[in-house]
Parts: sequence; C-alpha cells; structure tokens
Amino acid sequence: MFKTVLFPIDQSREAREAADVVTNVVQKYGSRLVILSVVEEPTAEAPSADPMVSPEVVAKLLESARALFEQQGIPAEVLEKQGKPAFTICDVADEIGADLIIMGCRGLGLTEEGATDSVTTRVINLSPCPVLIVP
Repeated sequence: MFKTVLFPIDQSREAREAADVVTNVVQKYGSRLVILSVVEEPTAEAPSADPMVSPEVVAKLLESARALFEQQGIPAEVLEKQGKPAFTICDVADEIGADLIIMGCRGLGLTEEGATDSVTTRVINLSPCPVLIVP
C-alpha cells in the first residue's frame, strides 16, 4: 500500500516523535524509506545563514536519523535539499513517487503569519500523496 514513505525532518521534538510512527508504517508495509531535510535558501530579508541549519548540522541530523532506523533493521535513504520547505517536500515526494509523507504536526517551520501558514499546512495542501501528521 505504501511502497515509498517520505519522512521530512528538522531538529524539532515533533520530528523525533514522528519517527516511531514512521518505523511502524515502514515495517508493516515493507516500505522504502526516504528521509529528507530541507535547508531554507537565504533571502534578501534573511541573508545570513542560521548556524542551526549549517551543512554540517544537517548532515549530522540526517546521519543520526538513518542510524536510528538502521538499528531497527530499516534501510533508509537520505536527501538534503535547499529551498522553501513545503514546496521542496512536495517536489521530492513527486520526484521519488512517494505514496505517503509522514511528518510531525509542528516542526521548526512556522512562518511569521503563524500556524495557518506552517510548513505542515502547506504540505497538506500541496502534496501529491497522502500526508500523515503525527501530533
């Protein structure tokens, strides 16, 4: 049913908690697991890079996520992309033919407008496949 599962992660508690659900779904359906981290591109309004999302920090985050799943016998592919998180998540889901996106209900991606404009809300609205939100 869910041949390919996309798991977008950031450093939030919600992303860590969603990992348990990802494990259960991937094991139950024998799914291919792709872990994605999106680094937002610097803009004119925010030209300096956030040190919490440096390439080294993102690489470490992805590697620790891969290790977590591999300890449970789940092979995982990792991807690091640059762009607007919601759009990039949906683009990657389309590119890899994801059957399901699993993500935490509120990661680090709230915009200045608040929860109605969160990354999660945008992914739900733009996704090419079902989205499972873990509270």
